[in-house]
Amino acid sequence: MLTSLSPEEVQRRLKAGEIRLIDIRETDEYAEVSIPGARLIPLSIIRKHPLTESGSPAKPVVFTCRSGNRTREMAPLLESLVSDPAYVLDGGVAGWEKAGLPVERTRMPLPLFRQIQIGAGSLVLIGTVGGAFWPPLYWLSAFVGAGLVFAGVTGFCGLGILLSRMPWNRTR
Repeated sequence: MLTSLSPEEVQRRLKAGEIRLIDIRETDEYAEVSIPGARLIPLSIIRKHPLTESGSPAKPVVFTCRSGNRTREMAPLLESLVSDPAYVLDGGVAGWEKAGLPVERTRMPLPLFRQIQIGAGSLVLIGTVGGAFWPPLYWLSAFVGAGLVFAGVTGFCGLGILLSRMPWNRTR
């Protein structure tokens, strides 16, 4: 079981260079908000990634996620990956931020998959409701449903390609 450390204690030890802070969230979560000095090693690849930096002295590790729950659930795995003492940041990144400690934020557009869900759901809703007033509009729902089945089977989503080319998804 990982011992909890308060955000203030983690910040003090991090500033003193006594610990390593490892964020186990996925890349998109980390990009949105992160703790300065935290090293990102997503839980999905943590078994394949070295947790120590070559040439660095051994230091205790503090794992963090959004709230601390994911870290606690994966505690046996995380403890097995390190030989140094391991801890969990109490409250995770949310607890760190709640304590008034500095975070780095990046404004990100909605993930493409969520944009597709919103777009497809809107088209189905328009087709269903609009079809009550103009019956041929029901075909819109059928077309979108067929497109979703095709995307699921083939891995190719025309709506996704269309949405990825929208101005709000362009990186400069």
